[in-house]
Amino acid sequence: MRRALLSVSDKRDIVKFAKGLEKLGFEIVSTGGTFKKLQEAGVDVIEIDRVTKFPECFEGRVKTLNPYIHGGILYKRDNSNHQKEAQELNIQAIDLVCVNLYPFKETIERTDDFEEIIENIDIGGPTMVRSSAKNFQDVLIVTDINDYNLVLEKLENGSDDFEFRRSLMVKAFEHTANYDVMIANYMNGRFNSGFGEYQFIAGKKVFDTRYGENPHQDGALYQFKSHFSNNFKAIKGEASFNNLTDINGAIKIASSFGDRDAICIVKHGNPCGFAIKDTLLESYREALKCDPISAFGGVVAVNGVVNRELAEEMNKIFLEVVIAGEFTDGAIEVFSSKKRIKLFSQNSNRLIVPKDSHDFKHIEGGFVYQNSDCICDNEVTNAKLKSNREATAQEKLDLEIAWKVAGLTKSNCVVYVKNGAMVAVGMGMTSRVDASICALRKAKELGIDVKGSVMASEAFFPFRDSIDEAGKAGVTAIIEPGGSIRDDEVIEASNEHNIALYFTTVRHFLH
Repeated sequence: MRRALLSVSDKRDIVKFAKGLEKLGFEIVSTGGTFKKLQEAGVDVIEIDRVTKFPECFEGRVKTLNPYIHGGILYKRDNSNHQKEAQELNIQAIDLVCVNLYPFKETIERTDDFEEIIENIDIGGPTMVRSSAKNFQDVLIVTDINDYNLVLEKLENGSDDFEFRRSLMVKAFEHTANYDVMIANYMNGRFNSGFGEYQFIAGKKVFDTRYGENPHQDGALYQFKSHFSNNFKAIKGEASFNNLTDINGAIKIASSFGDRDAICIVKHGNPCGFAIKDTLLESYREALKCDPISAFGGVVAVNGVVNRELAEEMNKIFLEVVIAGEFTDGAIEVFSSKKRIKLFSQNSNRLIVPKDSHDFKHIEGGFVYQNSDCICDNEVTNAKLKSNREATAQEKLDLEIAWKVAGLTKSNCVVYVKNGAMVAVGMGMTSRVDASICALRKAKELGIDVKGSVMASEAFFPFRDSIDEAGKAGVTAIIEPGGSIRDDEVIEASNEHNIALYFTTVRHFLH
């Protein structure tokens, strides 16, 4: 008779699985709470201490750490010496192990009580999973509730072959690795400010992309927790690798204004349009004016619900992606006529960002890791006036928009905003004055009047030249961190041009 060992923290569907195994002729062995649940459900189950010949002890800390368990899992069935030794030691084979681990993640989300957290670190469970995975040719290791029916089906028709067992083995090692990563990262976060001797980055696959940045590269989306599972729904089309990075940039900007009707248009990771007006339709129209050429084939993030009227306006040009809180049925109907457009929603009235606590970038040979940057609302309200002239109420609103967009755009970056809409942007330049001049030049080419606009720079102006260019263009207010050894010259230039100048003292480089 084949023997199965079931020991799970998440007991959903375990009774059904146990009864399925019983029907297939398995003898069921179980532990603690799982044993009680199976016994109450009428499963003919053997309690673990009858196998180990030793009682569970130390408040359940020791249950399965026993040679009768691990010997039964680990001995090789096709090795005559192993078979003989198992017989001499009276060790019975365990042919299937079903384990999921103590709820460490749920515990740290629920409490800060370190003693309770420690007690929810599983020891015996990961050990059984690893033992079973090591001997996967002889032992089926089941760690995923979603595999119960498939395992029963494979056992019933005799198709639990090497490839299937190997797939369960890979999943099992992923399961214990992710569990250990979670514990190590938590401990480093609690005791080493998140910067321990090792840094572990783990994510669960959401879906494969058709390819990576280019067709010759493979790609996939992974999530840290469940953000994309809960807040990313494909309405139309399939998200590519590049779509996802553009969507990320667009959402971060559009969602940073709370419940306001913000729209951000992104092309190749950079904003080419942004506006906040009284309605989403007005916001889109104004955002598009900033750079309609770049917006062609771009990604649009809508901080709200796309209705039919907005969809009809968007449908006038080719957009590759629209990501929104949600779409009405009428909007989806309008977009159905465009074959190439992709629509994604977040099942919400507004856009949602997970607000990850840390951020990292790959460099050749490793990665750099840091606390996530945060552009706080009070950075503008608490900014220090450095000029003779003070900004008007409308200019202060525009300064907030310009500051947030600049802080979320590739450095060096300069952003111009007028009446709630971005009118020019220079980003990713090697000098700040080049960013200022390029933005103004493009606005002039597009016939956009920047006179009366405000300007933001995500880092300080090292010289007064950018201020002089802004003054010639008719800029009326500027916000920047300050901190240059030539701040006095920048302040002097602002006063000469009658520009309101504010220092935030906070820099937002994005490289």
